[in-house]
Amino acid sequence: MALIRIIEAQVSSSTVPQPLLIIGGGVVAFLLTYLLTFGVIKFCAKFNLLDRPNRDQRDRIHKKPVPRLGGVAIFLGFIFASLLFYVTNPEVQGDEMIRYILLMIAALLLVVTHAYDDVRGLSAPIKFAIQTVAVIIILGPWNWHFYGIILFGFSNPFGVTHGTNLPWYQQTIISVFIHTPDITWLAIPAVLITWFWFVGMTNTINFIDGLDGLASGVVAITGIFITIVCVIQKQYTIATLAGIFSGAVLGFMPHNWSPAKIFMGDSGSQFLGLMLAGFSIMGGAKVALALMVLGIPILDVAVIIVRRLRRGQSFAQADTTSHLHYRLLATGLTARQICYIFYGLTTAFGLLALSLPRNVKIIGLILVGATMFFLIFWLDNLQKQREMLLQATPSPAREPHSSGEDHHTPAHAEG
Repeated sequence: MALIRIIEAQVSSSTVPQPLLIIGGGVVAFLLTYLLTFGVIKFCAKFNLLDRPNRDQRDRIHKKPVPRLGGVAIFLGFIFASLLFYVTNPEVQGDEMIRYILLMIAALLLVVTHAYDDVRGLSAPIKFAIQTVAVIIILGPWNWHFYGIILFGFSNPFGVTHGTNLPWYQQTIISVFIHTPDITWLAIPAVLITWFWFVGMTNTINFIDGLDGLASGVVAITGIFITIVCVIQKQYTIATLAGIFSGAVLGFMPHNWSPAKIFMGDSGSQFLGLMLAGFSIMGGAKVALALMVLGIPILDVAVIIVRRLRRGQSFAQADTTSHLHYRLLATGLTARQICYIFYGLTTAFGLLALSLPRNVKIIGLILVGATMFFLIFWLDNLQKQREMLLQATPSPAREPHSSGEDHHTPAHAEG
């Protein structure tokens, strides 16, 4: 407690350099989450809150039950560290503090309800409704004004930096019908785009949480890049918050690395997605950065949704074969090797996003799309070759007394 009071006093004194706050907050979040995860593992083991390998007949990698509530440890580590290094910072005032509080209330809602989902289960419509309520909280509507986070403008890669009375397509920021966060009919498109961004990001992270260390590693790298961009733009308080978040996720990774001792569960993936969506808007929209760094997972989810809709299937159902990481797993790559591929792509596109000027960032987005197209084309060809090989290979005669099938299911490493 004495150490905590010392940290609070130093942070609130305005004498601590901002870079030290960012690094210190990240380190403390790392240590807190790392230690808290041990407690969550013991808690889950004591109360039998475990993911069973044969619960849904999709797990071949994990042979033993694994705890699922790792997201609770990440959330607590982030909260405690942000209270020490962000909330006590005198630079954080007014609207920014309100946005932080609203974001934390929404995060608490998602973590609590999806922790219940990890243990007991919730239907897809209920989870969808909870996500929508979380977005409404984040918007902060009150007295005909939005006090929270709302995305009502985008950086225009084709904008002209000099000149007055420019047409909308040459302006550096393209607004979504409104220029101020007032609650009017014109705000409906901005509200819908904000809802789509938050719900889309939370579900994207949830969908890629399919292999040990995959989602946590990709999110940690993305958080680091958001931190760097905030520092470059001199948005130090947001950089502190993003740095704390990155540290918390990194603190969970040693426990989640293959073979995982604990899964983050939906409580973790929903929290991680919500925070990334929020950080990419707070302090100036960094949507292009998030789209580039998370381009492969986002496009993977988009392709899966389109394919399911074309087949008349629900896009909310669980999938252990179609996602990019599962298809890579089917080629013979290990879970760790696939994580390295995703980490490499995430880092490469993050560096590209940092190096490209604003007016040519569209090139980076095109490169992300081209990379995804190449991966899909390559995997589709591999799948066709395997199917042709199986058709050409005669099947062994089945024993006449066999009374059942050998259920050979896709590999799965994360719940």
